[in-house]
Amino acid sequence: SGKKASRNLTKIGRETNTQFKFVNQSRTEGKSAVDMTRPMMFLSFNRGNKENGYYTLRPGQAIQKLVEGPYIYAIAGFARKGDRLIYTRENFNEFRDLWTSNERFGDSLKLTNANPQQADYKWGSVELFKWTDFNGNECEGLLHFPEDYDPSKPYPTIVYFYEVQTFLKYRYNTPSPSRSIINPVYCTSNDYIVFIPDIKYRDGFPAKSCYDVVVSGTMALIDRGIADKNRIGLQGQSWGGYQTAHLVTQTDLYACSAPGAAVTNMISAYGGIRYESGFSRASQYETGQSRIGATPWQRRDLYIENSPVFFADRVKTPQLLRHDDNDGAVPWTQSIEYYIALRRLGKPVWLLNYNGEPHNLASRAASMDWDKRMYQFFDHYLKGAPMPRWMKEGISVTEKGIDQKYELVTE
Repeated sequence: SGKKASRNLTKIGRETNTQFKFVNQSRTEGKSAVDMTRPMMFLSFNRGNKENGYYTLRPGQAIQKLVEGPYIYAIAGFARKGDRLIYTRENFNEFRDLWTSNERFGDSLKLTNANPQQADYKWGSVELFKWTDFNGNECEGLLHFPEDYDPSKPYPTIVYFYEVQTFLKYRYNTPSPSRSIINPVYCTSNDYIVFIPDIKYRDGFPAKSCYDVVVSGTMALIDRGIADKNRIGLQGQSWGGYQTAHLVTQTDLYACSAPGAAVTNMISAYGGIRYESGFSRASQYETGQSRIGATPWQRRDLYIENSPVFFADRVKTPQLLRHDDNDGAVPWTQSIEYYIALRRLGKPVWLLNYNGEPHNLASRAASMDWDKRMYQFFDHYLKGAPMPRWMKEGISVTEKGIDQKYELVTE
């Protein structure tokens, strides 16, 4: 009702840099009201080391830790009767098997071993990586290493990013066909390093904000002997695809780039709609994720400055564009604009379109095809593998779906 002043229940959040989220402990379907007379449970996330856990708060007592560690935890359910629960835990190397314990996470017992075949494959590891950007700000990101990583030599590296991702440090990545982006564990299993930086944005300058963080982070990897300066690629989807497409207009640092579902012209995109919902795209740029903070008539300069298509003449980096013609979020004509501009300028570029597919690929066949071509593209430019026929010859309308041209050209 707001009649009484707010009261801090957890108290230690700012002190320990920990976020807390209330956990619904109801044994029945639906949401339960908060009962201040009973013990409450909270999901925790430490913003420093990215560890997760659970805490309890009993009436009249200080908040207490139940379990916390280098995992992502999730409660699958509470026993309808008795003091038991089932939960999962996972990290980069540990599959999310089912565990059971009492509600204090004592006497934990692992119930399943759902992924024993993982032991037969090369996997990898993940670390938190920190550096200072061009403006003197401390930055952080995730760095994934191959299982048999040799620190005495630099590695081919793929840089992927989307806003903030370090909170997913302990996520388990199943090596399955992707709907749009690289799979970190597939890459580490194939001797790539994967770098995923968190990006801090300034309103009006999304492209420059991305440049300052991603390029400075990439240079830090080179300076520390981790990434091979001649074998670094970029990949991003949607907002990350836009930033990937724009980065290569501002630097020649990267050997190749694979942006998916990217906005490439903020002026023409501003005047469109989101086909799935029918909403005008204007709010996306004025107050939304694009962060321009003004209309094109107020700050025409910012709409041009942040649009890759206006700087296509600067591009030297080979690009593999992907945009599906049933994309309800970003009009696929955005990638056509960029592709036509790059082709007109004689730049090395390919465009993949999956008929009837949405913003992120939905069918397994399309996902498998995208993965196959994307990794062939990266292997060619980052590992020196032969070029596949589809890159060398293209696929005509009469060949589509008949001759996939996956074969590598070795002549």
